[in-house]
Amino acid sequence: MMRKNILSVLIAVLSLNIFFTIDSSAKTPSKSIQAANHHIIKQQKTQSQATYNIYECVIDGIERTYKLYLPKNIKPNAPLVFALHGYGGSFNFDNVGLNEVADRYGFALCYPQGSKDGRGNNCWNVGYPFQADMTVDDISFLCTLAKHLQKQHSLSRRNTFCTGMSNGGEMCYLLAYDKQNTFAAVAPIAGLTMEWMPRHYTRTRPIPLFEVHGTEDRVSEWTGDLENKGGWGAYIAVPDAISKWVECNKCTKTESVTLPHKNSDSHTVIAHKYTAGRHGTEVWLYEIVGGGHTWGTNDIDTGKEIWKFFSRFIK
Repeated sequence: MMRKNILSVLIAVLSLNIFFTIDSSAKTPSKSIQAANHHIIKQQKTQSQATYNIYECVIDGIERTYKLYLPKNIKPNAPLVFALHGYGGSFNFDNVGLNEVADRYGFALCYPQGSKDGRGNNCWNVGYPFQADMTVDDISFLCTLAKHLQKQHSLSRRNTFCTGMSNGGEMCYLLAYDKQNTFAAVAPIAGLTMEWMPRHYTRTRPIPLFEVHGTEDRVSEWTGDLENKGGWGAYIAVPDAISKWVECNKCTKTESVTLPHKNSDSHTVIAHKYTAGRHGTEVWLYEIVGGGHTWGTNDIDTGKEIWKFFSRFIK
């Protein structure tokens, strides 16, 4: 009799355990909630007393890392700027001056790191031929990360922007074509519009866009590479890429001016500005005459110019 009672109790306990196990699994958070489990893996020191940490997280089932720069005394609802590295690079490119601009103008700065491709290089998945086997969705990653940072650090949901160089620039173009509503404006530096992008994304929305590009860039050719001689895949000429966004944004005013030389050895920079677009959008192209594949910091204060552009669209 006692064994039967004990057995009944054990069955009851097991039933409760099964119930709670099922109940717990029924409440398993979604990917976007799971992505909120971010933790610091390294703290970095700064002369400006800004908070500068490296984080690790899992988004869409993939382990990712990023650096977050928060200026001292940053205000609630401050803007957020993402900065993306080039192909084979990393989030360690503090030398372009973005941190100093963030300190001066009071915005948060996120440096995400791309995932590794089949060659073992950090990159952003923008549809290069050799990325055909990559399944990572970097649009989802960047948008999910941005939303997490906005919530976790009380940053502006309306004033989040993205810049990036080379492969990071291509990612900026992809964000623009995608019609995502997380990033309010983009600034590709030495970036390309892959030939497939405007064919695939036939219905785009107006978005402010600022490109900085050297006319003698031998990696991301100013004149394009529709025959894929460089191995990155077919891409269109920079002026043609800009014209597509001028048309999309329906900009009605055009101005081209030559900027003052930054240094004695700086290249000439022609600023082409297309303004008065739909919803107040603008398209800027800084043509660095004779410039190569760089952030353009020897020719302009790139970080400052990027923020000058983004700040025009603060809401």
